[in-house]
Amino acid sequence: MNPLRPLTRRQSQLETALLELVLAEGFAHLTLDDLAVRLGCSKRTLYALAPSKEQLVTRIVRLFFRTAAEQVEQTTRRTRSPARRLTRYLEEVATALSPASRRFLADVSAFTPAAEIYELNTQLATKRVRELVAEGIAAREFRDVHALFVAEVVAATMRRIGSGELQRATGLTDAEAYRHLADVAVAALRR
Repeated sequence: MNPLRPLTRRQSQLETALLELVLAEGFAHLTLDDLAVRLGCSKRTLYALAPSKEQLVTRIVRLFFRTAAEQVEQTTRRTRSPARRLTRYLEEVATALSPASRRFLADVSAFTPAAEIYELNTQLATKRVRELVAEGIAAREFRDVHALFVAEVVAATMRRIGSGELQRATGLTDAEAYRHLADVAVAALRR
């Protein structure tokens, strides 16, 4: 597919339906034939989106994380208090990731191009948390702590949430875990 050419309305609808399908069920077990049947289209139509299943999955995973990041930033931007912004950021990450089933996340982890997209987004989130912590320190809402260290601790926890490790260890859903992470991070940082 030519990246400069915009999607047709039908292609946009298929992309959205495909995203919903793989978020709910994962993608490793699905073939292009399965996807075409489930989406009510031909394989040729899917090939118009990407030349292979692997590239189609990569496209959809990238779309999911890009959309999630935009949603998180849009909501976070509207919050004024640095402490509340950090909490809101982590809560919005939980909300944005909530449609992603455990199977989808396991498939992302097992498929190198998708795992690389996930890791890049985690690195971007780490950078954003570091910025939010630095804003809180500058506004004197947070203690003067090492912002990079706090961001790395938050990122490590985010990775454990995303991998399912934290859910297995605590029984918390991803959304609950992110809310607790926000509470712990802000409580540790407050003056």
